[in-house]
Amino acid sequence: MLRKILQDYFNEIDHLLRISANMYVEEYKISFLTPERANLRLKVRFAFKYLLAVSEIIVVVGNQIQYIDYRYHFQDAQHNLIFRCDSTPHFPKLPSFPHHKHLPDQVIPCEKPCLAEVLQEVLGLLE
Repeated sequence: MLRKILQDYFNEIDHLLRISANMYVEEYKISFLTPERANLRLKVRFAFKYLLAVSEIIVVVGNQIQYIDYRYHFQDAQHNLIFRCDSTPHFPKLPSFPHHKHLPDQVIPCEKPCLAEVLQEVLGLLE
């Protein structure tokens, strides 16, 4: 049952990747560590130059997916940061601690976005 919850989550990601236009999946690796825990590594190129790198450490608790750690890093062709959302606990004074968003010139509070929201933001920035 727990592995099915994880598999359903990854099926949703597969669907998102198939319906998103103007992108190329460079890396898509799922590691099932136990029936209730998995890691995701994903690298997607947009317009063959922008890169979205995703890392999620996921666990199922009480039939719900929870994120132990995550990082959604988006950069341009010259490797300049456009944004990165992550849960690294290095900004304890932010009200959303440990969740935060790096922008080119600042770090702001944010809640953990879902991957669909991140993809929408990326596609919106590229329009």
